Amino acid sequence: MSVDVAVVGAGIAGLAAARTLADAGHKVRVFESLDRVGGRMATIRTAGYRIDTGAEQLAERGYESTWAFIRELGIDSSDAIPRLGAGISVWSGGRARAGVTRLSGLLTGAGLAFPARLDLMKMLLLSRSDFDPDRPEESPIGSRTLAELGDGRHRDLTEHLLQPVASGFFGWDPARSAAAPFLALLAAVGPSSTWRTYRDGMDTLARALARGLDVRTSCQVRRVLTEPDGVRVVTTTGETTARAVVLCVPAPVALALHPGATERERAFLSACSFTPVVKVSFRLDRPLGPPGRPASVVLVPGVADGTVSTIMADHVKAPDRVPAGAGLVTVMARPAVVPDLLEASDESVVQTVGAAAERYVPGLAGATVGTLVHRFRHGLPEATPAALRLRRGFEQGLGGAVDYAGDWVQLRPSSEGAVRTGRRAARRVLSRLAARVGSVR
Repeated sequence: MSVDVAVVGAGIAGLAAARTLADAGHKVRVFESLDRVGGRMATIRTAGYRIDTGAEQLAERGYESTWAFIRELGIDSSDAIPRLGAGISVWSGGRARAGVTRLSGLLTGAGLAFPARLDLMKMLLLSRSDFDPDRPEESPIGSRTLAELGDGRHRDLTEHLLQPVASGFFGWDPARSAAAPFLALLAAVGPSSTWRTYRDGMDTLARALARGLDVRTSCQVRRVLTEPDGVRVVTTTGETTARAVVLCVPAPVALALHPGATERERAFLSACSFTPVVKVSFRLDRPLGPPGRPASVVLVPGVADGTVSTIMADHVKAPDRVPAGAGLVTVMARPAVVPDLLEASDESVVQTVGAAAERYVPGLAGATVGTLVHRFRHGLPEATPAALRLRRGFEQGLGGAVDYAGDWVQLRPSSEGAVRTGRRAARRVLSRLAARVGSVR
């Protein structure tokens, strides 16, 4: 065999799996189609700006596996991973209103009518019981969608909270997305006052995990073929044979790469859809943001705007993200317009998103000195009711020569979901390799 284990994908899941396997003494090779590691946790550094292309933050709670790696790698200082410079707000009544993800929002309103605040309190109490982010299918609300969760409750709860949070953070459509993973994740991570970010960029963990690993970037995997003695990985630069393979790519990509997947695997992989994401980062010559109390993130409800979903003020989010006196604003497009933007030119995307964002960030066009467009065809796993029903059976069947990892395995759209499934896949592979050695003896 060329290697003991081949890992396809150098995102957080793949790097977590590879690091665990390498630390156990195995020869591991990681294949990545992009020219860098990190996947959806990447950072671009240009002209003194640090621009996160995908994920924006992590939490102190609910990220146990992530923080274990952070401690092991020695990057756990509060200076390296500070709390967000300000909280999360929602756009309502012509300004950004604070408190949307904090209990204080029940008192301040956070843009919600009083009856909606009562419904929010009931929902928060519900999410504190029997919601396991590792097993969302076992929740007390079954496979109900977010839209169905809002039925019978005040319309503000859906229009000014559930929809903006689901679309703004995950790119989800409440009518398609299951409520259980959503509530389980919110309950696990707690209020935004405890959320953090990496001072030097969201790729900090990925770069630390990749250090010392055999990572082949700019190498596209075309096929993963199971054979009697192992697995053959066919790439654009040649072939590699391995005793086991871990596919750490989005479910639709894994389905296309592995024609030998079992019927149970194919059923879940087919049901596990991903929402595409388009973001535009505006490098500014001065700090700007939505009117109202400074916020790291402002969520824009769909009833307020058809183009803009989320506005991130990176110069507020963390120190040293921009040159002195400058600003950095990233705007995430609404899921409904993303399919058209995926195929449009960068110039067209900037014009469409920038024109809409001017309403929320006055002076944006005049302060812009540069832009970057970020596209993710497989942005975040969408926890549909169909995928939720099949998830447990899929996970119970894992442990073969070709295994899987990624936040989609648990329908847990976060870096914690990626890290956790990467480690679990590595442990299954270690057990499989140990059993094969024992059988040979």
